[in-house]
Amino acid sequence: MIRKTLMAAALGAASLVAHAGNPLFKDIFTADPFALVDNGRVYLYVGKDDTPEGGKDYVMKEWRVYSSCDMVNWQSHGSPLDVKAFAWAKKDAWAGDIAKVGGKYYIYAPVEHATIPGKSIGVAVSDSPTGPFKDARGSALITNDMTKQVSISWDDIDPGVFVDDDGQAYLYWGNQVLKWAKLKRNMIELDGPINVVPMERFTEAPYLHKHKGTYYLTWSRDFPEETVYATGPSATGPWTQHGVIMDKNRVVKTIHQAIIDFNGKSYIFYHNDKLPTGGEYRRSVAVEELHYNADGTIKHVPQTEKGRPRIRVRPAVDDIIREWTHLTRTGFFAPDSKPASCSCSSPSMSNAISIVPPKRCT
Repeated sequence: MIRKTLMAAALGAASLVAHAGNPLFKDIFTADPFALVDNGRVYLYVGKDDTPEGGKDYVMKEWRVYSSCDMVNWQSHGSPLDVKAFAWAKKDAWAGDIAKVGGKYYIYAPVEHATIPGKSIGVAVSDSPTGPFKDARGSALITNDMTKQVSISWDDIDPGVFVDDDGQAYLYWGNQVLKWAKLKRNMIELDGPINVVPMERFTEAPYLHKHKGTYYLTWSRDFPEETVYATGPSATGPWTQHGVIMDKNRVVKTIHQAIIDFNGKSYIFYHNDKLPTGGEYRRSVAVEELHYNADGTIKHVPQTEKGRPRIRVRPAVDDIIREWTHLTRTGFFAPDSKPASCSCSSPSMSNAISIVPPKRCT
């Protein structure tokens, strides 16, 4: 029994810290995070950077999704969506966003249109947050010829979707020019005109969230980018600009934030270059805790290797291994046998009996 208990504790403790720290995912290059909290889990969606080492442009063909119940252990669910899901698109699985409405999940995805020059935004739908997602319209929701504010072909990217308490959904997006529009209740059509928000030094990555009654609009400013924010009384402002949430990356010019509340805490996801051979087109998603001041302003968030505070597991893995080694060497039990007797007066045995598997969420 003790042997099984020790082994369970060791395995449980090891898995609790297996994915702790930044970057979150160390086996592939990931970028452009967006997230959804649903039924006690965080679903984190990322673009997959497939650019070879030394490459000079983005190569992104699909999105990946991971989930966690504790912000430490992340389960991979593979690819819920790729560019090929949109028959009218030809490449570039760039930064998107997700919302849940009416029991269905909607991903807003910027891709390169096959016949209309420039980037477009498609909508994919699924009955599950892990997919598979399929094209919800059969055509793009937004195409580059619908917006004429600038002459670049990539100004219709980085959609950020927000559903307010009354059920009204809003879509923010843009590069160089910040745009927004209402969405119809079906989540796949615009409900009214495309609006422009004058925002000095706006680059991209608009993201809207609400915290304790205040609306927060965050975005990337300048290039290389830093993450800044504004607050307002509604999902459409008027906006009062504040300061910097996160400083520019040292290597990667982009940063791309997503913000959530989960289990009584707030978090900000972003990307940098911290994996070996990482760089501008080989990025890594990370996370930090985000904190608000008493007046509702957001505190500056430094990037760290630790990421969100790690859950302290007692007993620690080293303690378990040390106890297991001691019991085996002193002959208390053989690896495949049961102990003949137990003397709880032994300090080692008292420690062993106190070891229990750590509680885990599922």
